[in-house]
Amino acid sequence: MKPRVFLTGASGFIGGYVLREFVGNGWEVHALTHRTVSSELKRLGEAGEVVLHQGDATSLESLQAIFGQCGPQPFAAVVHCAGRASDVGRREAFRRTNFEAMQHLGKLTLDTGAGRLVFVSSTDVYGMRDFGGEAEDDLPFEERPANPYPEYKIAAERWLAAELPLDRYAVVRPAAVWGKGDLTITKRVVDFLRVSPWIVHFGKWRGANRWPLAHVRNVAAAIYLLASETGWAGRAVNVLDSERTSIEDFYRMVAGTFFPDKRFKSVTIPCLVAAPIAHLITAISTLLGIAQPFADPSHYALLSVSNNLDFSNRRFLQLMDSAGRKPVTLQEGLAELTPTVSE
Repeated sequence: MKPRVFLTGASGFIGGYVLREFVGNGWEVHALTHRTVSSELKRLGEAGEVVLHQGDATSLESLQAIFGQCGPQPFAAVVHCAGRASDVGRREAFRRTNFEAMQHLGKLTLDTGAGRLVFVSSTDVYGMRDFGGEAEDDLPFEERPANPYPEYKIAAERWLAAELPLDRYAVVRPAAVWGKGDLTITKRVVDFLRVSPWIVHFGKWRGANRWPLAHVRNVAAAIYLLASETGWAGRAVNVLDSERTSIEDFYRMVAGTFFPDKRFKSVTIPCLVAAPIAHLITAISTLLGIAQPFADPSHYALLSVSNNLDFSNRRFLQLMDSAGRKPVTLQEGLAELTPTVSE
């Protein structure tokens, strides 16, 4: 009998890759869908390769009904990829999707005898400041998060540690996730470079600060392994690529892929000059209730691109090595990128 996994966020960027990991490794995947269903997920559902469930992760009653329809065999793993990933928005929206939904899944994991719950968090839980290669155990949570996104990721992680036994959960903390199909970070850079003759940096680092890329296939692999491998229960794993990429490097690699014939000069703007505009962009975007800021940089984006976000990925490499797998390299990821991300 195939092991079964319950997966939220399967229509999303990360969730879609996670789904392929489990399907490719012979698992029976039960995918929760809400408002939208990706074309690939619909195809897999029609082919009988994935079981689709319509519901709402923020509703305990909805999840209880779905779990009840899935039969007596407990899920071997529950993976929570769904969530609100944005640098703008109302706090209540982040609370529902990034905290309350995880609480519901945690309770159902215990109540139904399911295996390990894997929660997708973020390296943003450490805060926005200069780092120097610290590992998971050396990094406390940020006590005063600058945005509701890390605030409720932290709250969710703390709830897991308090309410679930160590053998019933694990946490993945991706850095800046990128790769083929990325319609967030990469798309924002592409949209900016399309209209700008400059690559714009902010603050003292002048673009030399680390921008910690995490290829989406590395993130998906870590999620799958934390759900399936023994010895990793109760652990949190930073996922980021081994190659050190700066903000300047990231802009240049995107520019080289999508605008190979266009030449860009780099300029730096002091954070004190940009901060008032960034706060205004954040305020208006939040007031409008839109998913992403209407312009860049938002206040939180300004913090993220002006600090040296340099973390250790030693534990991630150990996880991959324990399963005999090799991480996707920067060059491999670049080879997969295509201009369709901007369409």
